[in-house]
Amino acid sequence: MPRYVVERIFKNGLLIPMSPEGQRICLGVVDNNLEDNVTWVHSYVSDDKTKSFCIYDAPTPEAVRKSASRNNLPIEKITEVNVLDPYFYI
Repeated sequence: MPRYVVERIFKNGLLIPMSPEGQRICLGVVDNNLEDNVTWVHSYVSDDKTKSFCIYDAPTPEAVRKSASRNNLPIEKITEVNVLDPYFYI
């Protein structure tokens, strides 16, 4: 399955509370993604909460876009990537 980095910009900041409500929001995204065979691996969020860099496994960039639309999430850029593991060389 291809892997993608999805860059997002949140003008008002990404505010997901560290609470049961935040958990519900995140699990809702995971459930919605299943419809397109998209797996949210994890995300990195900037200190000011205006940018995120999300790692996804998905069959195509279009599947990522479709899931993002269903989840009301913006997409700035999608880049297909491969894992480079420094420990592979040891």
